[in-house]
Amino acid sequence: MTEAAPTTLADLRSEIDRIDSAMHGLLMERSQIIETLIAIKKTQVSGSAFRPGREADMMKRLALRHQGLLPLDTVESIWRIIIATFTYVQANYSVHADVSGGDAPMRDSARFHFGFTVPYVPHEDARAVIAAVAESAGDLGIFRMDLGASAGVWWRDLIGPDQPKIIARLPFIERPDHPAGTPVYCIAKPLTDAAVREIVLYAARVERWSEQLRHGLAHHLAEVSASAADGSHLALLVAASGETPVEAIRGALEPAGLKELTEIGSHAARFAFKSVRS
Repeated sequence: MTEAAPTTLADLRSEIDRIDSAMHGLLMERSQIIETLIAIKKTQVSGSAFRPGREADMMKRLALRHQGLLPLDTVESIWRIIIATFTYVQANYSVHADVSGGDAPMRDSARFHFGFTVPYVPHEDARAVIAAVAESAGDLGIFRMDLGASAGVWWRDLIGPDQPKIIARLPFIERPDHPAGTPVYCIAKPLTDAAVREIVLYAARVERWSEQLRHGLAHHLAEVSASAADGSHLALLVAASGETPVEAIRGALEPAGLKELTEIGSHAARFAFKSVRS
């Protein structure tokens, strides 16, 4: 014999209290696992606590299974804060933000994706963010993707084996009217096994721009995300499919007088989602 579903207000409120208690219990259970993880890492070389590929995969699965009247915005924010805060308790970090285009959208992005426990540090431009992350023990940095030519060739500051690298593109889940929808790059000290390479980013220097260059990149599932004058040359930020070999990118840039091509990071591919209330 099955138990009857609750029918009175008192019964429904009791069910809500039970679920709330269960959720809190699961969070505490998760924290106990993190404590064990921290203890293990004290005796192992584990590198950064950030796992952008795992996080992106978790967010995609979350969006695909979500249903009901609770907005996906709320669910995504809760999960992002859980992930970011548990990462923070493993190893404290701050989020450095370029506010040259306005503080509000960057603060919204930082708070939505990393919560209020993680310190937020504003900076005057992207290059200052990169420098702060480079000098830190394990901080993150965020800046807008559409900085424009006036921001200079900021991506060249990511060149070098020990320099920070782009590890994510936020938001993980794209949809109309996202509460923190400003597209931003997220940078961190170089990751090894944790990096996701669905989209790979390159810093390039060429002698000149040409339509042949653009068409050549498009043929290999690549595009110029940003460009700016770099002395007598043209600096490019190239985004390419992770399945495209670097030799193909190099070949597409050669006709424009390629002088330099260096990988500066990678991130998960865009995941566009249209929520449906059911």
